[in-house]
Amino acid sequence: MRQISHLSEAMLRQRGHLFTWVPVFLGLGIAFYMSALQEPGQIFWLGAGVCAVLLLLMARQVGVAFSPLLVALVLVFAGGGLAALRTWQVEAPVLGYRYYGPVEGRILKIDRSASAAPRVTLDQVVLYNTPVERTPETVRISLVGEENYFDAEPGTVIIVTAHLSPPSGPVEPGDFDFRRHAWFIGLGAVGYARTPALMLEQAQAGQPEVMLHRLRNKISIWIQAKISGDAGGFAAAVTTGDRAGLTPQASDNLRGSNLYHLVSISGMHMGILTGFVFMLARAGVAFFPSVALRFSSKKFAALVALPAAAFYLALAGRAVPTERAFVMAAMALVAILLDRRAISLRTVAAAALVVLVFRPESLVSAGFQMSFSAVVALIWIFGSVGMLRADPQSKWRWILPVAMLILSSLVAGTATAPFAAAHFNRVALYGLVANLLAVPAMGFLVMPGAVILALTAPLGLEAPALFMIEIGSRWILFVADQVANAPGAVSAVITPPPIVLPLIALGGLFIVLWRGKERWLGLAALACAFYLWTGAQRPALLVAESGSLIGLLTEDGRALSRDRADGYAASSWLENDGTINSQAEAAELPGLGPQHGLRGRVLRFELAGNTIMQVRGKMALAEVRGCDGAQIMILTVADEAEGRPCQVWDTDYLRETGALAINIVDGKLEVVSALEQAGARPWTR
Repeated sequence: MRQISHLSEAMLRQRGHLFTWVPVFLGLGIAFYMSALQEPGQIFWLGAGVCAVLLLLMARQVGVAFSPLLVALVLVFAGGGLAALRTWQVEAPVLGYRYYGPVEGRILKIDRSASAAPRVTLDQVVLYNTPVERTPETVRISLVGEENYFDAEPGTVIIVTAHLSPPSGPVEPGDFDFRRHAWFIGLGAVGYARTPALMLEQAQAGQPEVMLHRLRNKISIWIQAKISGDAGGFAAAVTTGDRAGLTPQASDNLRGSNLYHLVSISGMHMGILTGFVFMLARAGVAFFPSVALRFSSKKFAALVALPAAAFYLALAGRAVPTERAFVMAAMALVAILLDRRAISLRTVAAAALVVLVFRPESLVSAGFQMSFSAVVALIWIFGSVGMLRADPQSKWRWILPVAMLILSSLVAGTATAPFAAAHFNRVALYGLVANLLAVPAMGFLVMPGAVILALTAPLGLEAPALFMIEIGSRWILFVADQVANAPGAVSAVITPPPIVLPLIALGGLFIVLWRGKERWLGLAALACAFYLWTGAQRPALLVAESGSLIGLLTEDGRALSRDRADGYAASSWLENDGTINSQAEAAELPGLGPQHGLRGRVLRFELAGNTIMQVRGKMALAEVRGCDGAQIMILTVADEAEGRPCQVWDTDYLRETGALAINIVDGKLEVVSALEQAGARPWTR
């Protein structure tokens, strides 16, 4: 009974703070749904609904202490239901085969691929000899060929000869599944075109998306004309979301110094912009004492800052991170209008709740996890230590802003580091130093300069604002270059087991949200997570879905069979291993044995007492008799022979299973397929 009494007292201490737990349990339900290996059926949801009703009825009987526990279970069911509803809502045809031929469609979005090639997303798609019910609603095509004979903009109807294929699965079992991402953004096929695209119909003038695109392009081009080099590209990126002006070297430097978040429009940009507009509007009211005495300057400033934030969202292209940042900024401004605290854990919980209700799939994205972890940690820390104040007469008063900057950078960096390392397998060791040097320039020069530029450029008085933006941008790029190229600036991190990030998230949230000394039990979850991370094991052998690339884990790292093929799979494998080798370097590592046969297209090696042979191409396969002493054969073509006395993983087999991971368990080979790990979900069919 004593334990029950202590639990009751602990639960009663949470009264008044329970709202902050709502998105947590809603997120748990979403996470369970996303990680399920089977799509829940109607019977399951019927049972879940009945259980939820019974739990709510029981909550009325168990008293105020324990009723939140039952409501929490209801929220878990609700989270899973929201995710399932969203899955059903966005359901659209997915291309079920490789297609080559004419593709007609209306440009919905324009961006750039990882190789910097122009890329268009089309809707109203028409594919040759393909029924409407099997035609994807949207497709994405990289234009890697010759120049197109028109200025691409949203609303333009084009036709192009393209190679299309279904969204690809994970490059290894349990890795990022692009099919799930594509499902929730309505993308039914991806591909490329090497021939020019032709315009069939111009975009209709007056459409909002056309007007915004033209404005975005005009601003980006104008800024890059006024500010030369990467500084102009950086300035255009933070104002319009157009990153095409940044060279690959500058982008790599920003990533290597942990400063790439400065060009990815998110919470920092939205917060600085709305904060600066808020300050200007409130200062403007103060110039008119008669008005300031009659009306709330804070509420007026919030009313001005809210549409400014909405316009910035539209101008930046409404990417998911930008939408999330807008929701958080809007919640803070609405809180001011309602005479509530603008920055609090309740505000963050409300913002997270809005995002999860409308986009439950964002829970598993790196952007959601990193942005909310940083904000929650900052609010908790500054709420715990209080806003430090310095004596205005003290000669040490200048130290306080510096200390606040160091503390905020340290807290945000620490909170986001595990998620960044898990998703991107890289840790910028000097990231704190880089942020301490670069973030002030972003907050005091670049973003305020952008607001001032918007106000003064129509009057022809843009020079001071451009100077602010250019000085800040060049300083940030200089810091990125110096930090990223310092010895040992970037360290690789092995991919953690799947349970690690949930443990980190739940442990951290328990520490922040729970009221009472029990909160420090969250440290046990964190310790367990990092212990599991340190013991992470990687597969002994990886086989790409094409069969063309294999990777054997050796003492020197993962040796790859080829230095070019399946480049995305190769880079992902190496990153997940926690190495910084390039594919070419990994292809030179010993371990896979000599290649022989027709032009080096046959490879043999040993693994746990088994001989494995890879054969590339029909001509090379024709030289092989039976299995040639191998226990496993990996083929890049369909095997037409029958009765081979070994396991054969040909293209037909790999197309069904997806990529393979082979582990050594008790001296025997254990094969795990991407199909087994992904399960039978709508996006895997």
